Amino acid sequence: MRNSVPKNILVIRNDKLGDFMLAYPAFALLKKSLPACKVTALVPAYTKPVAEICQWIDDVIVEEPHQTLSEHKTLAKKLASYNFDAVIVLFSTMSTAITTRLAKIPYRLAPATKWAQFLYNHRLKQRRSKSEKPEYEYNMDLVRYFLSQHDVTIQNVEPPYLCFEDTEIQQLKHKFIKEHNISENDLLIFVHPGSGGSAKNLSLDQYAGLINNVQSDTGHHIVLTAGPGEEDLAKKLQEKLHISSTVFCSSKGLVDFIKHQAFCDCFISGSTGTLHTAGALNRKTVAFYPRKRSSTPLRWQTCNEDSNRISFIPEAPAEETDMRSIDTQIVADKVSGFLRE
Repeated sequence: MRNSVPKNILVIRNDKLGDFMLAYPAFALLKKSLPACKVTALVPAYTKPVAEICQWIDDVIVEEPHQTLSEHKTLAKKLASYNFDAVIVLFSTMSTAITTRLAKIPYRLAPATKWAQFLYNHRLKQRRSKSEKPEYEYNMDLVRYFLSQHDVTIQNVEPPYLCFEDTEIQQLKHKFIKEHNISENDLLIFVHPGSGGSAKNLSLDQYAGLINNVQSDTGHHIVLTAGPGEEDLAKKLQEKLHISSTVFCSSKGLVDFIKHQAFCDCFISGSTGTLHTAGALNRKTVAFYPRKRSSTPLRWQTCNEDSNRISFIPEAPAEETDMRSIDTQIVADKVSGFLRE
């Protein structure tokens, strides 16, 4: 089937930031296995910046809101104008199924998990709700299925999935530590207390207990990061700390924030989008998850190396989403050891 291998491929992952970052390995797998193909990502406006910096993506289409049949037809017409040979839908919705069908893309692959699957002509059975593997592996399974159907040799991919020029990141780091009077020898521990409403997180008192008890051999500096509207939260946490810290809220947008993550030594947060940008960079990550099957540390683990991540969940028999039972002294001890590795 090599002569019929698609060369113009649309990949859709059109939900939140964290979900899209967990699609990075799938994009890498596709592009590395088929380097001559053109890979286009369909994304919402929110994740467009992180799609544009992905080295595995050649083009980006922003998905405009579409609810009515007329709006579906408008987007379908736009997609049809690109003459895609194939579309791989990493997470399907009825809206996506209708649009790709109307666009008459010849090869349409999606998970066989919802009744909308019948609008695709190729399907892979997945049961993501069982949380039996990481989300990024579910995404990669779809690409592997696509490649195997077209008799393409599957190439191995590994972290980091997101990279910047070393010179640029080192210059940014030098500027940052100079502006905030941080020692060049200090480890930079980024802590993100906000969640953007997307995940359960520790309380400020828990974060303070963790931060105040972390130990390092060479010294460290805490950087409290904040997304839009979260700066006050970071400042409230700063007031509870007994050690030197800096509040950082990038005024230059998401990509600039991620470039700052690229020089951190460790990123600590709940299961948020920024946790997964740190994971794609292969930074060390410390994550907190609720004790809930749909939100497990396995399903939503970061896509960095195994040795670069640790995670914590509430102790049973606490309520699934009650994070109060996470003992921050235990966490601090484990993080201290993690930093020494």
